[in-house]
Amino acid sequence: MGKVLETTNSGHVRTLILNRPEKKNALSSELAWAILSAVEEATKDDNVWVLAITGTADAFCSGLDLTATQAQDGSPLTPQEAVMDDLHWISRFPLVLREQCDKPIVAGINGVAVGGGLSLAMAADVRIMAESARLIAGYPRIGGSPDGGLSWTLAQAIGYEGAMRFLLENRTVQAAEALALGMVGEVVPDERFPARFDEYCQSLTNLSPITARLTKRVVRRATGLVDPEAHFRYEVANTLRAFGSQDGQEALRAFKEKRPPAFEGH
Repeated sequence: MGKVLETTNSGHVRTLILNRPEKKNALSSELAWAILSAVEEATKDDNVWVLAITGTADAFCSGLDLTATQAQDGSPLTPQEAVMDDLHWISRFPLVLREQCDKPIVAGINGVAVGGGLSLAMAADVRIMAESARLIAGYPRIGGSPDGGLSWTLAQAIGYEGAMRFLLENRTVQAAEALALGMVGEVVPDERFPARFDEYCQSLTNLSPITARLTKRVVRRATGLVDPEAHFRYEVANTLRAFGSQDGQEALRAFKEKRPPAFEGH
C-alpha cells in the first residue's frame, strides 16, 4: 500500500495529494495527521512559498472515514466512537492552515468534497474547482453539526444565511453554483484542471514570499475570529453533543444501514 499522503515539489510550490482513492480519500486518523504534519513542516520550510492541496481519482475528500474500527492505540472502536475519535484532529485543520501557516494555501477540488473534506477545502485561502466536482455538507446525514472550522470559513465565504441554508438543507452544490455562491473562486473544465491548478499555484510564486505572507497575515487579522481556538473547541463540543444524543446515534445507524432515519427529538 502506498502513502496515504503524497508530497511533490515544483519550484517553490509544495503539493499535498490525498491518496486513498479506494476510500475516495476519506479522512482516517493517519491521513489527517499526515496532512497536519505536512502543513506544519511546509510552514517552517523557507523554500516553500505556496502550498497546494488536492486529491486523487474522482474525489478531493469524502469526509470522515466512518468504516474505521480501531483507534490509534489499536483499541476497537464502535462507529460512534470512531467519529468522536476523529474530532481530536479535525478541529486542528483551520488552526494549522489558517492561523499557524502564513503562506498561501490553494485547494484544488478535483472531485467530491464532503463534510470534513469540505472543511479542509474551506480552510484553504483559495479554491479552484473542477467542473464535475461537487460540494456536500454531509453533517445532517450522520446527525452531526459542522466541525473543522466550517461554521466560520463557510459563513465568511458565503454569508450567514447562505451557510445556514447549505448546512441545514444538505444540498449537493455543483461547480457553477459553488462559484456563484462564492464557495470557490474559479471553475475549470475537467480536462484542463490539473494544468490550471498547477499554473495558478506557480503564478503566486511570482510575488515576493514576504508580500504573500504579510498579505495573508493582515487579511486573516481583518476577517478572523477573536479567539479561534475557543470557537473550534465550541464546534467540537456541539458535535459531541449531537452525536451523543439518541437522534445522533439513530442518524449514524441509518447512514450505515442505508435507510431513512426515524428521529424523536431526544
